[in-house]
Amino acid sequence: MKFPQIANRASRVLLLASALPLLFPAFSVIEAQAAKDSAAAPDKGTDKGADKAADKTADKLPPLPADAHTQQSAVIDGKTLRYTVTVGSLPVRDKEGKISGEVVFTAYTVEGENRPVTFAFNGGPGASSVFLNFGAIGPKHLLVGNEGDSPSDPATLSDNPGSWLDFTDLVFIDPIGTGFSRSTVPEAESKKQFFSTTPDIEYLSRAVYDWLLKNNRMASKKYLVGESYGGFRGPRITHYLQSQLGVAMNGVVLVSPYLNPTLEDNGDLSPIPWMVTLPSITAAHLEREKQLTPEAMNQVISYTRGEYATDLLKGHSDPEATPRVVKRVTEMTGLNPEFVKRSGGRLETGAYLREAFRDQGKIGSVYDSNVTAFDPFPYSPDQKSNDPILESIIAPTTTAMVDFVTRVVGWKVDARYNALSYEVNRLWDGGDDLRKGSVEDLRESVSADPKLLVLIVHGWNDLSCPFMGSVLTVDQMPIMGDLTRVAVKEYPGGHMFYTRPSSRDALRRDVMEMYAKH
Repeated sequence: MKFPQIANRASRVLLLASALPLLFPAFSVIEAQAAKDSAAAPDKGTDKGADKAADKTADKLPPLPADAHTQQSAVIDGKTLRYTVTVGSLPVRDKEGKISGEVVFTAYTVEGENRPVTFAFNGGPGASSVFLNFGAIGPKHLLVGNEGDSPSDPATLSDNPGSWLDFTDLVFIDPIGTGFSRSTVPEAESKKQFFSTTPDIEYLSRAVYDWLLKNNRMASKKYLVGESYGGFRGPRITHYLQSQLGVAMNGVVLVSPYLNPTLEDNGDLSPIPWMVTLPSITAAHLEREKQLTPEAMNQVISYTRGEYATDLLKGHSDPEATPRVVKRVTEMTGLNPEFVKRSGGRLETGAYLREAFRDQGKIGSVYDSNVTAFDPFPYSPDQKSNDPILESIIAPTTTAMVDFVTRVVGWKVDARYNALSYEVNRLWDGGDDLRKGSVEDLRESVSADPKLLVLIVHGWNDLSCPFMGSVLTVDQMPIMGDLTRVAVKEYPGGHMFYTRPSSRDALRRDVMEMYAKH
């Protein structure tokens, strides 16, 4: 997932990286309140007593338990698969070799020769890996994130027929401050070592290296999967491992990735910000009308790339351009004609999410606008509540993961589990390094390794990391050998399209095909 603090696409404000809601676009509401609280609070930076207390807290953290293991089984592809679950930790060391943090991982391994291993990261920054684990590719699945799901539903795990475990071992890594992973240094030092774009890439790359070394898996085929801001991490970790740590990935899967932050710049002049979101808004309407098909979306993409972009660029030079846009966009999206007219056919995401369901008293999620919640502040000029999906997933994912780790696996820890850490998101400092995106690293990794395969996957309805952004980005990459080495595929659903069984199964098939090639 991606935190709203890192890329608040709901308000189209790129709070990118240092205060960006990447994985949680509703984060802007929380960020605003946090800013007010911070302004009202005394300056902690001048409180030496608080600094000393933080130092003491870091020094007195109880040790994490030794790695714990348990045996489980799941039915995948009609066959019973037996596997080992391991929950454990890897130390993170500073430049002097002192331990400054501990990365907790959950690994699923199957006995057998020549098994590939896949490392999985979510995003945020501030998201643990539970979403890919229990939502998408792990051997157990939790029903969460769809229309009608309730936070108080039983957090029951069942076998996941869409799991990748039958063809690759899986290692889910929680960055510092997420899950049970933790910093052992004070906040100021944590910001420097963990909560910034480049240090984040470096220590997480080292965690991959250390797990391989610890488990004698250096010779295994290696893959990486990253979701949302994890999709931003993916190319950078791949390139850092490849060029600095001497570990080459065979393939990379980027799920709803946050690849190219500057795509949404200059919306008053460039048509690209509106080209990126129109297809996802249209897809949501087609789905509601039960008309969503690949063929229908191909027509949407063709119009977006062609007449829509051209008419937006014409502006007042062609008096008929804007009326043409308004008419066509109204037909495509099913929105109120006056709403589309007032916007000039340029649909601002936050306004759309309220307008589409206003007559029902509901708001749509930026992650999947067809997942809704009642608007608790319907008369407010701006959305005051958190995102519907974010509000509904914290409780079930946290409950399921804590019970699984502590009771089922037996890794006994009494620390708090952070499925989504707003604290990490608040502290994040991305700066210009984040705004560069990760397309350069993607290009360099593909260029350096003629066998590296990259699969970029999206849900059609996602407005936090719209699929059209990846389509436009990949279309501008040079062809380096086989054109299909970097592929973009879309499925019904939103940011977490894998919560839908058919899309999760389709993802599994496409990934299996990619793994079989290299």
